[in-house]
Amino acid sequence: MSKPRSLALPTRTRVRRLVTARGDFAVLDSEPGGERRGTVLLLPGYTGSKEDFLALLGPLGEAGYRAVAVDGRGQYETPGPRGRAAYRRKALALDAVAQAAALGDGPVHLLGHSFGGLVARAAASLAPGAFRSLTLLSSGPGRVSRPQRVRVRVLRAALALLPKERVWQAMCWLDSRGEEPDTDDAPQLADFLRRRWTRTRIAQLSGAGRLLLSRRDGTAELAALPLPLHVAYGADEMVWPTAELARAAADTGAHHTVVAGAGHSPNVSHPRELTDRLTGFWERTAVARTAGTAH
Repeated sequence: MSKPRSLALPTRTRVRRLVTARGDFAVLDSEPGGERRGTVLLLPGYTGSKEDFLALLGPLGEAGYRAVAVDGRGQYETPGPRGRAAYRRKALALDAVAQAAALGDGPVHLLGHSFGGLVARAAASLAPGAFRSLTLLSSGPGRVSRPQRVRVRVLRAALALLPKERVWQAMCWLDSRGEEPDTDDAPQLADFLRRRWTRTRIAQLSGAGRLLLSRRDGTAELAALPLPLHVAYGADEMVWPTAELARAAADTGAHHTVVAGAGHSPNVSHPRELTDRLTGFWERTAVARTAGTAH
């Protein structure tokens, strides 16, 4: 999961509920300081939330983009049903399409981080007209790497047998063997991470994990999309094999970004460099669209 380094809200960012045809979703809605150049919808990853994009919202606003990060159904501050059927791929994709429509800005740029990329890909396939482009951030067309599959299976099994608090304690113990987070407000962040875990539905965690383990290869699905496609990830990505991500970019003709020095969450570790890469891609798609219209 992504771990934000600060919980401070960027300038011109508000916490609100986005009312859609498929229910209400908790979002961070960030407006640009000057002329708006576009809108981007940001979908978080497994065990994550809208706060995973906090570091990205400010730079995107400075670049002229409205950025809306969302808690999906059952994630953190968005309620969700208990039944597993509610967390199937199509249901989550329909949510993303409804979120894009509810923003009221016409087609929007869609970005999905990690598990959010699986949802974003399904949404773009379902309703390509709702989106101007699709960016898969640290998210591949197939299932996650073998070590990550083991982690997901263990987590799903633990959630089926143990109280969530016990599972959280075990996760914290595993994390404690690594380095302390590089942050000035670690106590507040620790409280946030625990609260986010506690409030996320078990059915959502189980359903998302099931999708991450799926053998389904989405390369052909991506290649068939009538949308500009961007595959971006850190050079030290570990959830999906980087060779597979590079091959997916080549096989689909996607714009390809590798962020040097970044791991699985460039949105947290390298927000300004990632913003430069994202806005460069979006600007090229706008130019191409304008040229196509002219012809």
